[in-house]
Amino acid sequence: MPLVLKPGTSWQDAYSRCCAEAPEAFHDDRVLNHWGGIWQRDGRPVPGVTPVDGTTIAGPPRLDRSAAVRAVRAAVDDHRQWRHVPLPERAARVTAALDSMTAHRELLALLLVWEIGKPWRLALADVDRCIEGVRWYVEEIDRMLAGRAPLPGPVSNIASWNYPMSVLTHAMLVQALAGNAAIAKTPTDGGLSCLTLACALAVREGVPLTLVSGGGAELSPALVRGQELGCVSFVGGRDAGGQVATSLADLGRRHVLEQEGLNCWGVWDFSDWETLARQIRATFDYAKQRCTAYPRFVVQRSLFHEFVAAYLPAVRGVRFGHPLAVEAPDDPLPELDFGPLINNAKAKDLTDQIDDAIAKGGVPLFRGSLDDGRFLPGQDISAYLAPVAILTPPGSSPLFHAEPFGPVDTIVLVDTEAELLAAMNASNGALVATISCDDGRTARRLATEVRAFKVGLNRPRSRGDREELFGGLGGSWRGAFVGGELLVRAVTQGPDDERLPGNFPDYTSIPDRAIA
Repeated sequence: MPLVLKPGTSWQDAYSRCCAEAPEAFHDDRVLNHWGGIWQRDGRPVPGVTPVDGTTIAGPPRLDRSAAVRAVRAAVDDHRQWRHVPLPERAARVTAALDSMTAHRELLALLLVWEIGKPWRLALADVDRCIEGVRWYVEEIDRMLAGRAPLPGPVSNIASWNYPMSVLTHAMLVQALAGNAAIAKTPTDGGLSCLTLACALAVREGVPLTLVSGGGAELSPALVRGQELGCVSFVGGRDAGGQVATSLADLGRRHVLEQEGLNCWGVWDFSDWETLARQIRATFDYAKQRCTAYPRFVVQRSLFHEFVAAYLPAVRGVRFGHPLAVEAPDDPLPELDFGPLINNAKAKDLTDQIDDAIAKGGVPLFRGSLDDGRFLPGQDISAYLAPVAILTPPGSSPLFHAEPFGPVDTIVLVDTEAELLAAMNASNGALVATISCDDGRTARRLATEVRAFKVGLNRPRSRGDREELFGGLGGSWRGAFVGGELLVRAVTQGPDDERLPGNFPDYTSIPDRAIA
């Protein structure tokens, strides 16, 4: 039977609920920016397009440079007042915001489905990780702030579109809890309405958040180089991160720049293929559109036949399609590994890279078909891409050295430990990596040579929650590390001679490596 859209889950249903729940931030014809303590009907609204089915949704109200400067100045005023609010009151306001977000949990998740294509299970998880993570900070903040003070100015946040709640909203609420006003630039490619609703719920409780939309060229002078900013926090690719780093080079300002790296999974002297098959299937969550995805497998050549026997059934079992399509109206939403990529331009670009890599000698070990996806009759599927695996990608291909940010695996075969390590360190630093090896001593020895901040032994690693530290080695990170207590230290002032853990222009300080 043809699939149907789950009743009550349409984009119009979601947006109408936003207008009803937060009319100050959502108008019938547009979404608003928030700065200077009020919701502003300013900027130039640009229609958005959902990757789910290509239909029009609310787009960002783009500010120009002069408006962005005024918004940052207003955030500085907010900061000067907020930094003197006693901690118990700050904690109470943040907690009230979390309670409100909990009450709107499913609406926030539905917005994530439509705006960035997350399947329902992963969208709920993104919302829950934000709420539960910040609640942990509320409980632990007293000890974390001992002997510390807020920064001299607000924190400016520029983040990618893939985790509006568990990364961006989470960071802003912790920054506010620590005594800072927080500014966020809405990600250009998606997440506008979800982020706006979350901010509206927090602002109602008196949390000083500024939310603005616009292009990088217009907003960067204010959000990166603004003289009275206390810190710049960036999450995104290396090209954009490099531009931010260049802009900050002569300012000596606190910064946190999380950038991409090619996270690799090495397989050496290994035999637990049943476990690895389950882990391979899980790596396709959200089409590998996350900073801790594993798009590269480096495999001992003598084990390749066993690796393929485990890999192919796992990738064939991946389920993808329209996140809200059901067989019957009363059915629960589908359990999918991923939906669309962030837009059809990304799907086309990645398809072109795949075709080019194969044309230049890469072996198409697996190439799925959109015919295997779950779609509504006649829907636009131009933003979708079925799983692909390429053996020995050519060195000239972007897939050889860069993160694809899509459901594409590349597999490299090696014969020696030295080749294994060289292949795993191809991108000059990564956020996470894994070594699958039967012998624990060998696995740990190899892991110490891998240039990733977190290395898993026979298991994947992720950003982590609560007390887990997070950072990157080499070109994958600049500035202060975060996670656990380090997130609070990154956005507060300690002793005058303090050297924060991180990668800075004049020093590098790396905490004990997270190998487990």
